[in-house]
Amino acid sequence: MRWRPMAAADLPAVTAISAEVHGRYAEPLDVYAERLLLCPAGCFVCEGDGVAQGLLVTHPWLRSAPPPALGAMLDQLPAPADTWYLHDIALLPGTRGLGMGQAAVALVDDLARKAGVQDITLVAVNGADRFWAAQGFDYTGANAGGYGPGTHVMRRPVD
Repeated sequence: MRWRPMAAADLPAVTAISAEVHGRYAEPLDVYAERLLLCPAGCFVCEGDGVAQGLLVTHPWLRSAPPPALGAMLDQLPAPADTWYLHDIALLPGTRGLGMGQAAVALVDDLARKAGVQDITLVAVNGADRFWAAQGFDYTGANAGGYGPGTHVMRRPVD
């Protein structure tokens, strides 16, 4: 099992994984396609036995801006950015517990460090805030926008 760069050919599998894992928080294919176009270095697929088992989508963002709305197209990324936004991670049930979540955090740390930003921001959904807290993310108290109740904006400094 490994994280590898995402390619356009992965987008149907990425969308299917998102739908299976995230339910009502799943993004449509065009959102993933746009993120891949805007920040290819921030998009990955977790692959095992030649099959996509997970996705990781990240990009530069602004601490002062609300998180991108669910399903929203960005058109462009902010420059300069001051945080690295972990837009989406999804792992199929068979890949959980294998350290791929921690490996994803290490990838994002590396991207953020190379971009010269000080922290990583995300919106935790579906009870994932417990996982993110264990990875060093803190609750910011910021409004998670249209993500709904039980969602949390979280942030952690770059290692």
